[in-house]
Amino acid sequence: MKWKQNFLLCSLAAVFILTILEDSEGAAVPVDTKVEKEEGVKKQVFVAETDASNFFKRRTRRSPKSRAEMIAENSQRRAADERRKEYHEEQFYEWESYVEEEQDEQYERSRERTESWRQWHYDGRYPRYPYNRYGY
Repeated sequence: MKWKQNFLLCSLAAVFILTILEDSEGAAVPVDTKVEKEEGVKKQVFVAETDASNFFKRRTRRSPKSRAEMIAENSQRRAADERRKEYHEEQFYEWESYVEEEQDEQYERSRERTESWRQWHYDGRYPRYPYNRYGY
């Protein structure tokens, strides 16, 4: 007997919730009869209900794209490729300059270390290293 009361109570609650939700509007934006045509107003993000319902019916999955769509997609793809190419070139030039600076610093450090070693080991009797090679 208790389960019948629970079932009846749940059913009544479900019917009550469904009647409340039936009166509320969905997520679609209602058709607005007066459209503001002021300059500087950004484009509306949402579309009317009729346009939203017919949006996917315009072109099926298998139908070919129009020429305008193809041109727009290709121009967007080309612009993205150009931006990507410029970005990678910039990154390569930055890396190249970094490597060049590192090589210059390494050369300078090794030159200074070699020069200090030569000064430390120079006894005054022989000329410095580049000049005491024998010419055979």
